[in-house]
Formats: sequence, C-alpha cells, structure tokens
Amino acid sequence: MEEIEALWKEVRELSLGESGRVERLEFPPTPLQFLRDYVNHNKPCIISNATLHWPALSSWTDDSYLTEALSSADISLHLTPHGQADALVPLDGSLCFASAHVQRMPFPKALSLITNNESQSKLVAYAQQQNNCFPSEYSALAGDCDPHIPWASEALGCLPDAVNMWIGNHLSTTSFHKDHYENLYAVVTGQKHFLLLPPTDVHRMYIRDYPSAQYSYSHDTGEFTLELEKPDRYVPWCSVDPYPSPEDRDKQLSSFPLYFDGPKPFHCTVNPGEILYLPSMWFHHVRQTPDSRGRTIAVNYWYDMQYDIKYAYFNFLQSIHCLSVKTPTLVETVHEDSGSDAWACI
Repeated sequence: MEEIEALWKEVRELSLGESGRVERLEFPPTPLQFLRDYVNHNKPCIISNATLHWPALSSWTDDSYLTEALSSADISLHLTPHGQADALVPLDGSLCFASAHVQRMPFPKALSLITNNESQSKLVAYAQQQNNCFPSEYSALAGDCDPHIPWASEALGCLPDAVNMWIGNHLSTTSFHKDHYENLYAVVTGQKHFLLLPPTDVHRMYIRDYPSAQYSYSHDTGEFTLELEKPDRYVPWCSVDPYPSPEDRDKQLSSFPLYFDGPKPFHCTVNPGEILYLPSMWFHHVRQTPDSRGRTIAVNYWYDMQYDIKYAYFNFLQSIHCLSVKTPTLVETVHEDSGSDAWACI
C-alpha cells in the first residue's frame, strides 16, 4: 500500500501541484499549448473568457427566449425523488445503482418542472440526456453556441463525438465516476462545482459491482418505485459519497478510509463563460448553484480519448487490487462500521 500512496503524492508533485486548485487560464490556449501542457499531461484546467462570444451567454438567461425557441421541441427529462440519477441508493437493505425515470415531454413543461422544485419536494427533474442531445433535441438553440471548440478540435485532431445539454437545479448532483472522453464543459448560466481526482487515485474510489435498478414515476400518484432490473445486471461504480449526511458520516469515514484519509480532491467552480477541461478517466463529482431563475445550464463536448500508453498504465494500475484484512461485502458497507482496517496491495 505504501507504493500506491507514494504514487498519489508523486503525481501531484510532478504535474498537479499540492494546492488543491485547478489551474486557470485567462484566455483560450493555442492548440499546441493545449495539447502539450494539458492533454498530454492528462491535466485539468479552467479557461476563462472562453465563450463570451456565444449568444447563449445573454439569451439563455431569459426563460421566455428558451421556451419560445423550443416551444415545439420534446426533450428527455430525468426524474428522481432526490436529484441523484446514476447513483448508489439503498434498496431492500443494500445498495443498488439507480437510473432515473426518463420521460419525453415538451420543453416548456420540462423547464417548469426543473425550476419549481419548492412545490415538488418529491420530484427532482434534470435535463441530462447524454446521447449527443444538443444538436437533436435542442437544435433550435444550435446557433447560440459553437458546434465544437476550435482550439480543442485542432489539438485533438477530431470533432466531438457528442455535444450534450444540461439543465438542472440546486438538487441536481452527479456522483463520482469517470468517462472515457476528453471533456470540454462550458457553463452558460449558474455555477458547477467539481471535485476531481486523477486516474491514479482509482483505489480510493472503492469501485464495486452493484445491482442495477430503475426508477419508475407515476404522475397519477406522484410516487416513485425503484425495482432491480431483470435479468440481473451489475454496474461497477464508485462507492464513496464525498458529502455524507451527518447520520451517515461515521460509516462513510470508516468504510472508505483511503478516500477520506488520503490527499484532498481538487475542487473547482466553473462560472458562466468558462470552460473546464476535464481529462479522460479523471474521477469527478458535480454539484451546482442555480442562477436567479433557479436553473444551471451547461453544454459539454465529448471528444474521443486516445487509447495510448496512458490508458495501458491505468488498466495496469486498476488491476492491482487493494484489499483490507476484512473485505466488506455490499451489505456490510451499508450496515456496519468496519473500523480501522489494515490495507495491502497485491
């Protein structure tokens, strides 16, 4: 285990720094600078003044503009009872990986559900479809943003595989996970708050296989049901909740000491007009602060990652299993305080 802990420290000292802050650039980099200093080093950064030329920065602050432009559009809205879609939730005494109830509905109705959560305490709506939804479901807004990020496209040698739209409120969160994409995440209104950990910290995430479940929502009763998928399907997912509730905090700290006792994650806030470069395979957790109208809007660009030597290194590191003397089961993770375990890597 000492060798793995040394790796965490060396990665930070060599390229990331010990400050816990993500580097900020005042203006977009040249393609060469972006490739040389950030992509090749798998190093995040925030680019300020990156999208100030987008009409979206001014027009999307007006709900009437959005509802008029998308008056005839149906979008995919994700519904949960708490705002945590694609996250671990309790079910029948254990944890499962729960996916949101997804419903197609007219955009004006969807926007109303997103922004009126005070009266919908058991229903949290989040527009977070991740299937290149921006040029399809939101095509009427396409002219308000760049179709791609020019300096990133030139540096990466390709156009994005997907461009996605995100519209959420203060309850919308995204649990720790990683993506096999180079992610350029642009905030239009509101704020996004990221916790970031490099791929070398994989063992601190306690990735385990959880049974997959699906929410269903009844508009007649206003109630959710959560049921395991049939046939059984298991999803590898990060076990750590970085913001545990007061009643769950002691269990989280004792069950996942590598996370809570290790180096602090990098924290950053992305504001309107800024782009976060989130490198491939970085673990990230996301919360948000809405604007005065109760919503946060962002557009992200997913570029395919290079499956190069960095990917091979990560797969090798992930194959080194870190085990405690007492390896907890899924049920024990939920119900028992595991105490202070000794750890070893094999």
